[in-house]
This record gives sequence, structure tokens and C-alpha cells, in this order.
Amino acid sequence: MKLAKSIGRLGTETAFEVLAKAKKLEAQGKDIVHLEIGEPDFETPDHIKEAAKKALDDNFTHYVPSPGLMEVREVIAEHQSAVHNKNISPENVVFTPGAKPIMFFTIMALIEPGDEVIYPNPGFPIYESMINYVGGKAVPMELKEEKEFNADVDLIEQSITDKTKLIILNSPNNPCGSVMEPSDIKRVADIAKEKDIVILTDEVYKDLYFEGSHNSVYDYDDMEENVVILDGFSKSYAMTGWRLGYGIFPNQLVEPISRLVTNSVSCTSAFSQKAAAAAIQGPQDSVKMMLKEFKERSKIVVDGFNDIKGISCIQPKGAFYAFPNIKETGYKSQELSDALLNHGVAVLPGTSFGKYGEGYLRISFANSRENPLSVSKGTKCIIGMDIQIQQKITATLIQATTSFSDKGKPLSSSSS
Repeated sequence: MKLAKSIGRLGTETAFEVLAKAKKLEAQGKDIVHLEIGEPDFETPDHIKEAAKKALDDNFTHYVPSPGLMEVREVIAEHQSAVHNKNISPENVVFTPGAKPIMFFTIMALIEPGDEVIYPNPGFPIYESMINYVGGKAVPMELKEEKEFNADVDLIEQSITDKTKLIILNSPNNPCGSVMEPSDIKRVADIAKEKDIVILTDEVYKDLYFEGSHNSVYDYDDMEENVVILDGFSKSYAMTGWRLGYGIFPNQLVEPISRLVTNSVSCTSAFSQKAAAAAIQGPQDSVKMMLKEFKERSKIVVDGFNDIKGISCIQPKGAFYAFPNIKETGYKSQELSDALLNHGVAVLPGTSFGKYGEGYLRISFANSRENPLSVSKGTKCIIGMDIQIQQKITATLIQATTSFSDKGKPLSSSSS
């Protein structure tokens, strides 16, 4: 069998690979602290699950139009209109099974071989993977620690050529937990509008700001035909396994994106869409509770890392990730990540998120319910590492786990 060359350009999401390795170690009897997966350690709120059950009982079990159920698209349009203070039509809403297809379909619809896409690096790895897969040129937008893991807009502007067709933004950011300044967002909006470049704004963490409020490139005047909003339910409502996302598309993209849905997945399950409506229209106290917990966890993780010689960590402003700098330990990101996994702590190397992630680790403090391990585990030696450094690293990670071992409780609609 001969595979298509394009498959060789397709990357992966390392978090799932590390999870598989960690599960294999657990099957061998080892205890693992899971800090690799960006998945809230809470259950989907009860009122959302009840809505899905009712939808099944009401026989929402058949095909629906590829863009989604109109009554649910109306709910999303009303919600997003309130978020962005604009009048968004339900006709511009397209549902997909998870938010990743919004990335893929947008790139497929816009990018010809040789076209350029500017994307955040370190950033969600599927951006670069999908750009490469369709034959585009991935142009990294370096997120610099000295700018609190934000890009220099002057450099973004300098990176634009006549082949630039798309700019991807993600704020709050995965893996850095950074938030773009409103002034920078406005400048990118102005540049894109002037040069007729589409912006894909990944806003799946829009409800998870530790300070301030959400700012979007979509908010500015006359950006509706230059911006695709990507959003979903996994992060805000602990619905990762539901595979439920959506996009807000410019008029010109709605039909081709809907056609891509038809050609690939047909449609998003009807009962899941009814659950999505319940998530948006129902109580939001579960979101507030998770945000409060994540903010508290972030401080413990950051304080712990900053107490370790050779490691520094800035305070994330959103999402549920920390991105500590490990350069002074003398370890490469992959080396330290592997050593920690062998020692019972699963994290991700910064290089999982692009070349500018070298010298960093990504810590997810969303997934820290399981494995309240003994701190004595931190006395075992990570290969070649100074014993005091490795003790503190492991103790910090375990503290983040044990401190929240009782937090991962199912969230009902009455949670506060």
C-alpha cells in the first residue's frame, strides 16, 4: 500500500500520545499524575445531560441539516450577538462534531498550495498540521515570554506577503495561558481589513479569563466578512467527549463550509445540539465555579515552579495551562518531559506546540483530580537531574494534584 504524500505532512496532538504512554504505565501498575490533557476534571452539568436525555426520548436521533438545527443555531446566534455586541444571523452559524473541523474546513476552503497562513507558535499543534496537510506554508507568529507570550504585531505585519490568506489568533492561548492586549487585537484587525486577509479567531477559552473580559477581533467595525469565530463546549462546560463545536462564518463561507460538513461527517448529532442549547440557555454557575477553581490552581502551580532553582513561570491570564521556563535546568523540553513521565508525572514538552516551545513545559491544571500521590515519590531521582531540583519539580506537580483531589465533583445546575 502506498500512502498519499499529504499524509506525511499531517501532524498530531502530542497530548493524546503522552496520555497513551501514561495509560500503558498505569496498566503496568504505576501511579501517574495526569497533567498532560487539556480536559476539565469536572463532569458535564446535570441540566445539560438531562436535556440530551430528553432529546433522545423525543427522538432527536435522525439526520439534520448539515449546518445544524435552526432552533439551536438561533440560540448560538443570540449568544454570540450578546458576546460581541453585534447582530449575528443564525444563518452564519455552522455546527460540527467538535471544534477542530472548524479549523480544518476553514483552511481547506481558503488555502491553495503555496498560500501562507500566519499562526501562533507556541500554539495548538493542529493549526500547523492542517496548514501543512493542504499544502499551505505555515508562517509562525512567535509568542515571546518577554511579551507575556504574545506576538509582536510589527513582526506579524512584516510577515505578510501577497500570498498570505489567513491569520490565526487564539486568546486565551493554549499552551501559554496568555491573553492578547485589546490594542494588539485592534491592530491585527486593521491590518487584516486593509489587506483583505481572513482571520480565524479560536475562542474556545473565551469564558476562562482570570482577569479582565473577553476581547475579540470580531468586535471591531466591519469585520464580519473577514473573521471566522471558532467556539465550542468542551472547555466551558466540561463536554470534551460530546464532540460539539461551531463556527460563525462570513456569508461567503457558509455554503462551502456546510458542503464540507456534508461531504465528511454529514451533520452533528441532533441530541448533542439540543444539549448545546441547554448549556447556553441554562445556569452558568458551573462555568463560574470552574473558573474560580482554575484561577486558584494556577497560582499554586506558578508559585511552586517559581520556587524551584532554574525554573521560572509567569502567571497565566486565562485558559487552564501554565508554561514554565526550564532553560536553566540544562534540560531540553522532551528530555525533561520523558523523565517526569518515567517518574510518574505526565506533562507535555513545549516543543509539542511548535519550535518556539523549546525550553518550556506545558502543565494542564484542568486535569488534576486523580492520583493524589505521596510527596515521597519526589525523592526518586530523575535521570541525571540535581536531586533538589527533581524533588521540587515533582513535589510541585503533586501538590497541584493533591490540593484539588476533592474538586472534581459533578457540577449540577445548582452548583455555586
